[in-house]
Amino acid sequence: MRLFNKDLRLQDVTLMYLTVLATLVVILVASYQVDPAASPSRGGSTPTSTSTPVQLPYHMPLDPRGHLQLSWNISYPLQELYLEVRCSEMKHGLVLGMSDRGELTNADLVVLWDDGHQSFFGDAWSDSQGHVSLDSQQDYQLMDTRQTPEGFSLLFKRPFSTCDPRDYIIEEGTVHLIYGVLDQPIRSLQQLNLSQIETGVQRALLLRPDTPSPSLPRDVQTLEVRTPDITIPTQETTYWCHIFQLPPNMPKNHIVMYESVVTPGNEAIVHHMEVFECSPEMSTVPQYSGSCDSKMKPASLNYCRHVLAAWAMGAKSFYYPADAGLPLGGPASSRFLRLEVHYHNPLLISGRKDNSGVRLYHTPSLRRYDAGIMELGLVYTPVMAIPPREQNFHLTGFCTSKCTQTALPPGGINIFASQLHTHLAGRGVRTVLVRGGREVKVVQEDKHFSTHYQIIRMLRKMVTVLPGDVLLTKCTYNTEDRSQPTVGGFGIMEEMCVNYVHYYPRTQLELCKSNVDPGYLQKYFSFINRFQGGDVCSCGQTSVTDQFSSLSWDSFSGEVLNSLYNTAPISMACNQSSAKLFPGDWERQELPVVTSQLQRPRYPCEGGKLPSQSSEPTVVQPDRGEEV
Repeated sequence: MRLFNKDLRLQDVTLMYLTVLATLVVILVASYQVDPAASPSRGGSTPTSTSTPVQLPYHMPLDPRGHLQLSWNISYPLQELYLEVRCSEMKHGLVLGMSDRGELTNADLVVLWDDGHQSFFGDAWSDSQGHVSLDSQQDYQLMDTRQTPEGFSLLFKRPFSTCDPRDYIIEEGTVHLIYGVLDQPIRSLQQLNLSQIETGVQRALLLRPDTPSPSLPRDVQTLEVRTPDITIPTQETTYWCHIFQLPPNMPKNHIVMYESVVTPGNEAIVHHMEVFECSPEMSTVPQYSGSCDSKMKPASLNYCRHVLAAWAMGAKSFYYPADAGLPLGGPASSRFLRLEVHYHNPLLISGRKDNSGVRLYHTPSLRRYDAGIMELGLVYTPVMAIPPREQNFHLTGFCTSKCTQTALPPGGINIFASQLHTHLAGRGVRTVLVRGGREVKVVQEDKHFSTHYQIIRMLRKMVTVLPGDVLLTKCTYNTEDRSQPTVGGFGIMEEMCVNYVHYYPRTQLELCKSNVDPGYLQKYFSFINRFQGGDVCSCGQTSVTDQFSSLSWDSFSGEVLNSLYNTAPISMACNQSSAKLFPGDWERQELPVVTSQLQRPRYPCEGGKLPSQSSEPTVVQPDRGEEV
């Protein structure tokens, strides 16, 4: 590696001097006095570590081999992110970036590179062709570089928002990280094209809650739900399903925490895992361990859908609030659990054994409240559809004031976590609390959502929902690559819009979802058919899916459908845990009225209120054995 070269000739010194003049300011890596001017930091020979070690509690591998590791921490008072990239086999540099969906184009980048004599560090961006340029506003601040027997590490920080139009805004929700390694020196950054180097994409939740984790009870016990030492298939994507049976006659316990158990060496292959409880009405579930997509999978496994735990790469342990726990065992629960493991094996590694899973921490000493899970959003029905060739099409599901007034206790419920869900066309999900016609709190939002990265997300602050409140869940879809409409349903090429909110105290309200009134949708089909000069609509005689498919889709038919969804009455699914509706009339309900929307808080760079100053990021105890 040529990142630290002491043998500088006079010609090299002259070149360095000219570089300083051309870019205004050059920051010496050796001194770590980083200037925000538009210039890269120049490599030195004896890097100096930061005066105070930065605690980096979050970790994840970036590449399938595990050669690139990312660690980070968050400072909410300073609104800054601290990141460290560790490379076990550094050659001539690396690239780390963020983009909307993991594209190599129009990406916000930080680059370390060398020209064969010296090394440089800089804030950069890629254009629509993947060509890289140095950013005129340098917002990544280098803090440390270090060479150890384990490899090379690069520590730097950046504000959440820089007000630079070429920079990515780091927000709560999924971040698509792109990474790459440089195998050869480059004379200047402008020579770099991301399409010509080895790159990859990884997804992460960079912003995490900064609340301390509650302590575990003394009588806590563990239950490991793991795959039975399987051989990971030699294919890029595998979803493995395994049925697990609880101990016989297990009394009611409370799950108070869970964490992943990943087989050592497979950290870069085990992408995410979920544990589902089967329906309590099923007295038996066939033992099965195999591909979730196999034709041999018993159909009854489809009734194991109640989420107990969800983990994705980079996630820490999940703790329940101190006064609540999720019921496990007892007469009201199922004895059967389904573990689903997603293996991402793009290198087609063969013969790799795995028994990864989830470790549940549970206690027989029941806490004050049972935690519950409630579904918000849209009913799984084809009446909710997305036209083809749409860049951004929105569908909204409603949990109405009538339903919350009917089903919630006088003191309301407290939402502490949620799991967003769409299928392949989903691009964004937002759930907001509305009280008295005014948006008062965003429950959860992900502007860069991916169905390939689904995780239960702890809220930074619990959200209290009172009787009479409204919850709106809005999903954004992209169908630019589809020539036929996409209807709602269970299939992967159909769509969903769901937020599984985790809350306490548990109530009988399990579903609070909506769909457009079917009668008004039939009026839409009749109108569009007459407008397009087609035959008289055979509405009601053919399926809704066939009616959508028979239309000639253009911008007008799409706009009219969007208008229908935003104005027509809705049918409410205000369902009890027994799957029965709460008493009342739930058909042809008027849409909730929102008179005031929340304004996005201003970032410090926008001239808003400056955050309180702090010399350190959020203090979290590092993992045992961690050295920064």
